[in-house]
Amino acid sequence: MIPAPSIEITNVSKWYGSVVAVNDVSFKVMPGITGLLGPNGAGKTTILHMTAGLAKPSDGDIRVLGEPIRGNYKLYSRIGVMSEHEAVYNVFTGRQFVEFSAKMQGVADVPGAVDRAIELVNLADAQHRPLGTYSRGMRQRMRLAATLVHDPEVLILDEPLNGTDPRQRLEFHDLMQKLASEGRTILISSHILEEVETLAETILLVVSGKLAAAGDYRAIREKLDDRPFQLRIVCSDPRKLAAELVKLSAIDSVAVEDDGSLTVFSRNVAELQSSIARLAKAADVRLIQMEPLDESLESVFSYVVSR
Repeated sequence: MIPAPSIEITNVSKWYGSVVAVNDVSFKVMPGITGLLGPNGAGKTTILHMTAGLAKPSDGDIRVLGEPIRGNYKLYSRIGVMSEHEAVYNVFTGRQFVEFSAKMQGVADVPGAVDRAIELVNLADAQHRPLGTYSRGMRQRMRLAATLVHDPEVLILDEPLNGTDPRQRLEFHDLMQKLASEGRTILISSHILEEVETLAETILLVVSGKLAAAGDYRAIREKLDDRPFQLRIVCSDPRKLAAELVKLSAIDSVAVEDDGSLTVFSRNVAELQSSIARLAKAADVRLIQMEPLDESLESVFSYVVSR
């Protein structure tokens, strides 16, 4: 038997006067981790606000756990929402902040729930410090604890990795996987592809308020990797590395620039990424810097939409 979707959005639009923020979007979210991906201004936050019941769609229908979400206050207690903006009181200690959320949610055992939530985000040692003394990454983690304190079935997280360092990202990934394995539904938005693809089984690509693609992230990533791609390389011996790179079938052209850097044009990013370090090592060339020249999400997603 196929399980019912935890979130079901059908022909949803949202406009503000003459500005269309979301245009006829439909998708379903099943238990597990789903990534909502798109450039800044694509409509991700508007979609999340409507999904959480914080904003009313101008048209269409939204159901969470089988029920209409807007104004359904009993349903709100089954959902955890973490907004993109840091809505914290700096005079609160971390523990007081999570306690406040627990009381607002009507949690029966507040001390026990707070202990569990803070332990989940590995901030027990810092829980009695004021939030104003936290780093941004620490505030994000304590905000996540406040989102989890009432043990919600559905999590809606808007850019939760903002301000976190690599170690904190790994811990966040592990926690999300743990929560998903317990049968929860987690919808995470991000404008960074690499953040989402390491987490989510399913990706929803949103561009200019429309759903551009949906499905398994591997298939979508392959589609992105096939697009034209330019890479700038700084190395210890550019001509020697260029001579090796042109032997790759993934390379269309290599140019040595006036400043000594290389500009590489490729239509097979996956092969290029897997080969470049090996070629440099074999040629005894030291890689100093590599950066994409056309890697803005707007260009990436525009390419997806045009296909």
